[in-house]
Amino acid sequence: MSVSLRSMTKDQKGVVVSVNVSGELGRRIRDMGLIPGTEFRIVGRAPLKDPVALRMKGFTLTLRNNEADFITVKVEE
Repeated sequence: MSVSLRSMTKDQKGVVVSVNVSGELGRRIRDMGLIPGTEFRIVGRAPLKDPVALRMKGFTLTLRNNEADFITVKVEE
């Protein structure tokens, strides 16, 4: 099942399917390592659900929800 990264909850695991934005924001998201095939786990959210923290490739990355909206992921059970 493919969903937006924004809709995932704490401790869910997933794999990036696509980054659906171009230009500077798309380049920045890809430069952070979020490219198709990247595995990650949601490690937490701020009290107001923004930003979201995810663990991938040995480091923790935080994204704003407006950035996470552009990332389509496959949720792993």
